[in-house]
Amino acid sequence: MSKPDKKPSTQDKYYEHGTSMRSYLRSLWIAHGRSTKGQVHVRDAIDVKRTMHIVGMCLLPAVFFGMYNIGLQAQLAIIAGATQPVNWELAIFNLLFSGLNAESGILSLFAYGASYYIPFYLTALIVCLFWEVIFARMRGHELHEGFFITALLFSLILPVSTPLWIMAIGISFGVIVAKEMFGGMGYNFLNPALAGYAFIYFAYPTEVAAISQFVAADGYSGATTLTLAASNKLNFADVSWIGALSDPLWWDAFFGFTVGAIGETSALAILLGGGILLMTRVADWRVVAGVMLGMIVTALIFNYFGPAKNAMATMPWTWHLVTGGFAMGMMFMATDPVTASYTRNAKYAYGALIGFMTVLIRVLNVKLPEGIMLAILFANLWAPLFDYMVARANIKRRLKRHGL
Repeated sequence: MSKPDKKPSTQDKYYEHGTSMRSYLRSLWIAHGRSTKGQVHVRDAIDVKRTMHIVGMCLLPAVFFGMYNIGLQAQLAIIAGATQPVNWELAIFNLLFSGLNAESGILSLFAYGASYYIPFYLTALIVCLFWEVIFARMRGHELHEGFFITALLFSLILPVSTPLWIMAIGISFGVIVAKEMFGGMGYNFLNPALAGYAFIYFAYPTEVAAISQFVAADGYSGATTLTLAASNKLNFADVSWIGALSDPLWWDAFFGFTVGAIGETSALAILLGGGILLMTRVADWRVVAGVMLGMIVTALIFNYFGPAKNAMATMPWTWHLVTGGFAMGMMFMATDPVTASYTRNAKYAYGALIGFMTVLIRVLNVKLPEGIMLAILFANLWAPLFDYMVARANIKRRLKRHGL
């Protein structure tokens, strides 16, 4: 009596169609390309809502200090000869504190800044929520909490005197073009806040990039550290990276007592919040390490081999860290898990590209001294390629290990 035929295995079926053992093993070790259907495993209790709450709490130090610094810089400008604006934002402040002057204390300075920032953030939040609700209804999806953080980040990287209608246009562009057109939450390959900022930066340069927009006082005539360096009005030729720490101006920039965007002036507040972000593992330290390493190496190369007449080329990396929006971009923009690279090794390359491009843009483009914005958007485009290269390298290594 003959034995019944054995049921052909998956491997036998592969051989029947002429498929090699190499292809069969690839099918076992590499994802088959079909998306998961139904319920999936949940590793922990972290979801989008909790993640956004953590990011929001980590941004609070920069928010609170930013509101205080708005009042402080306006007070210094008024002492130097500028005047307090007459606008609707300061109506309640003027009733409570009788205007801003040289004698105004910490509470009044904070209230002065809050008078500007609260309408600023509410505008971004309402516009962002409006578009999120529309697209959620169109697609039949639930409303995610990510719009809170998009609006918060967008409001922190703009000058305080930016008109609200320009802010509404910018956040609309970021949400619609950079996010919703590609499928919404989790599908965007560009950071919505940075995309919106880039749009209004080039569309309305006199309303966003002008130095007078950074201080909430009429008649202000000053400059940021980046602007001074780009115009060769600062000399870093004889300053080492560690020697910068003995400069009082560096410490002012580190603590945030300088002119700049609302939430970007205090590197200390940003690094404190960013440190918590790293400890909670919401942000990946590999991206931050890549950005820092890329910035430091590129800055050192320009310090040793760059033109001595270019102040940006001679600027030590310690100054790059505390000027402009570098700290904010490194800790909260580059670490966006949606637009950054996914694989571990690719995250180093992704971060290093951001650090490299930031210094390169600052040195070579004197008309655009703030390079972190374009650097992150440029790296967002390269992130999928980095992941692909790492995945291919892993496949080749595993096949070689098994002698295939």
